[in-house]
Amino acid sequence: MTIKLLVLFLTPLLAGLLVYFVPNARSSNFRLLLVFAGSYLFGITVTHILPELYHQSIGAELIGLFVLAGFFLQQVLEYFTSGIEHGHIHVHSHGSDHHSHSHHHRQVSAIVLLTALCLHAFLEGGMLAQPLAMGPHYDMNAILLGIALHRAPAAFALMTVLAFQLGSKRKSLPYLIGFSIAAPIGLLISTYLAETEILSGNALIYLYALVSGNFLHISTTIVFESSPEHHFNAKKLAVAMVGALLAVGVEYIL
Repeated sequence: MTIKLLVLFLTPLLAGLLVYFVPNARSSNFRLLLVFAGSYLFGITVTHILPELYHQSIGAELIGLFVLAGFFLQQVLEYFTSGIEHGHIHVHSHGSDHHSHSHHHRQVSAIVLLTALCLHAFLEGGMLAQPLAMGPHYDMNAILLGIALHRAPAAFALMTVLAFQLGSKRKSLPYLIGFSIAAPIGLLISTYLAETEILSGNALIYLYALVSGNFLHISTTIVFESSPEHHFNAKKLAVAMVGALLAVGVEYIL
């Protein structure tokens, strides 16, 4: 439990602090990291999380409905975040395209932005509270890695956007800390609810299905938007395949 809490807290915190040292968030290396994280998250969702969910004794049709609900819940959240949770950075600084995206950030307050991101992070933390109903093959470490991989660029993007919106990196720090503690709080609360049986194992399985829908939306958005206008990019394809193969390896080899 302690290791999971530390990873969930320190990964976004340290990644967000990198904004003080990395001036160019739109570098090709940053985009490749996003592609790798998105591909791994997609791979671990379809090869590990969803199969485990559909092996449960509860109705598969209900699990499918919660996955679908989670997919569209993430779409609603992105109305307030403009995709920061998958590393998108839109500020009014370069060209007309960035101007059009930044208009949304000026309308949405930093508090609303943080609230939407924290809700998503809170649900992610709940994925790491293992109900007995999931069985011994539910690999928490594989899922923890997927969450960490995509929370890191999300934190960096959050700090970049808020530093522009608030006019100060220092003023953005409390928001970064709030974002960093959301997932650990989600893990602690969901674990408490499971251990005290306030929520049944089946209820937590539905929560996992909901967050799986979130993962599907985030990961596919990252991978698809990494190739604007569907131009072929061999380097991004190779990175995406490595991320997916890592997810397969974690599931079938380790």
